[in-house]
Amino acid sequence: MTPMTWINPFAEADGPPPHTLWRFCLWALRGTWPPLILAGVFSVLGGVVEVAAAVILGWVVDAALSAEAETVFDASFGLLLFSLVFFLVLRPVIFGVNAYLQTQVTQPNILSLILSRIHRHTIGQSVSFFDNDFAGRISQKEMQTARALNDVVTEILHTVLFAIASVIGAVLMLGTVNWRIALGLVIWMVGYGFLIRYYMPKVRKRSKARAAARAMVTGQLVDTVTNIKTVKLFAHADYEDSAALDAMETYRNRFIEFGRVSVAFRFWLMALAGLLPVLLVGGALWYWSLGLVTAGDIAATGAVSLRLAQMTGWVSFTLMGLYANVGEVEDGMRTLTPPHDLVDAPGAAALSVPEGRIEFQDVGFAYGRKSGGVEHISLHVEPGEKLGVVGASGAGKSTLVAILMRLYDTEKGRVLIDGQDIAQVTQDSLRHKIGMVTQETAMFNRSAMDNILYGRPDATEDEVFEAARKAEAHDFILKLRDHAGREGYAAHLGERGVKLSGGQRQRIALARAILKDAPILVLDEATSALDSEVEASIQTALERVMQGKTVLAIAHRLSTISSMDRIIVLDAGRIAEEGTHDSLLEKGGLYARYWERQSGGFLGSDEGQEAAE
Repeated sequence: MTPMTWINPFAEADGPPPHTLWRFCLWALRGTWPPLILAGVFSVLGGVVEVAAAVILGWVVDAALSAEAETVFDASFGLLLFSLVFFLVLRPVIFGVNAYLQTQVTQPNILSLILSRIHRHTIGQSVSFFDNDFAGRISQKEMQTARALNDVVTEILHTVLFAIASVIGAVLMLGTVNWRIALGLVIWMVGYGFLIRYYMPKVRKRSKARAAARAMVTGQLVDTVTNIKTVKLFAHADYEDSAALDAMETYRNRFIEFGRVSVAFRFWLMALAGLLPVLLVGGALWYWSLGLVTAGDIAATGAVSLRLAQMTGWVSFTLMGLYANVGEVEDGMRTLTPPHDLVDAPGAAALSVPEGRIEFQDVGFAYGRKSGGVEHISLHVEPGEKLGVVGASGAGKSTLVAILMRLYDTEKGRVLIDGQDIAQVTQDSLRHKIGMVTQETAMFNRSAMDNILYGRPDATEDEVFEAARKAEAHDFILKLRDHAGREGYAAHLGERGVKLSGGQRQRIALARAILKDAPILVLDEATSALDSEVEASIQTALERVMQGKTVLAIAHRLSTISSMDRIIVLDAGRIAEEGTHDSLLEKGGLYARYWERQSGGFLGSDEGQEAAE
């Protein structure tokens, strides 16, 4: 194992993140302490070396003044040789190792470690977590928190420990010169401490507010860019510009408020820093005039005082950044550390689906509202049965599927697959056993190959091609070309598949589901974006894919489910009717009315309210 791999940058965390700052930091940094301690030791050595440099300078000055000019090199050969070794070998080695530990061992690995742990927790949140926030804001918080905490660790190692070692070393060194001068440095440090104590909490508070405002700007901009087609279609560029400017104005105000504190802090800091060399060098000169210190002591005191004065500004600005970063960590924690509200049951086993029987037992779910959702749903789907689900907007069709996929937990009742309560099995194993194609197909800004492979990442290239052919996608994929010149299956599809037509996106989504080959298949308007000719050609492929699988097919175009083994009609969250296509038409109920009034076999649109389901 090389030093660069002393920290595993992607090690999993022990449990969820805590909600208090100190415990959160320990959670994020667990597993990094040996390298951090080593880096801290070399940072302290760096501070000691800086003071030692001033002491050695004082020795050299005293040696030069105590010897004749002609004999100074002979008389002080040992001291001069030691000085050369110190400045040319020891000091560079210590600072070189220090820099190596920071830039190669700690900084890059700790950033990746914190970010990976935060991201794992975030993607483990339920769908509701993401529904209630901006996607851009969440991703901004992840990066902000990881970067800020990494900067805190870096500055503690690089600056705080170095400064503490330098100050303690300076006090000890000045104590050997004159204890009163050392006392003067201690008194000055007390004043410096009061300045830090007064201003740093203000910096922390205003930095937190600035970070929150910055994340809102990011969220607003990403939301606009993500929906840019809608913005243009409704000619609302001015409206979006106004919303963005409002967020930017808030961020600007928070930035100015942070700047006011920064200006006041820097002014008093510079005044205090200017006092230090006056106090120490002036005191050394006074005691030299009394014959109590040597010229070398003055040189050493002057070097230390100037170094400390310079370091005061550096350390203080670092502390200001450190406290600002702490504020950003706290702000990020508010968004990112809520516990998962939908988790696997303790000891949850993997779902086994030998048959594919689905049972809804008096299921109810209303999203916390008084209306909407579903209630008293009792439904048995036999292995291999093809079940069609229809209903008007808001009837509960998508809710039924979301419950089956356990995107939400039922408020009452339970769902069984082959006798296993889906709340008692792992979520991943449940979703591995269900293939799904939705009306709003989800595409990644990756290659066509990668998007289809999402169904089964270990599939071969030939298996991908075969799935694409069955989904009537192979031919158009071969003609794809992106802005970078990548062609065919290597071409990237753009964010959310924006470079494809709706029908092309759905055919790739179908290919993904075909490749997954799960025993249960859910089709949520799987062919809604296809024209009649393409739909007809793909229907045969779908029928082949559905063979031997338990199928739930939601449709507004009723002609696409008329051949299903059974159809249920949802109305106001309840099962109003069920039967075959022919039997439901004979009843003359809701299904018959839907069939009669639809044009071309299409039943309205569930956009809007259905999305809210």
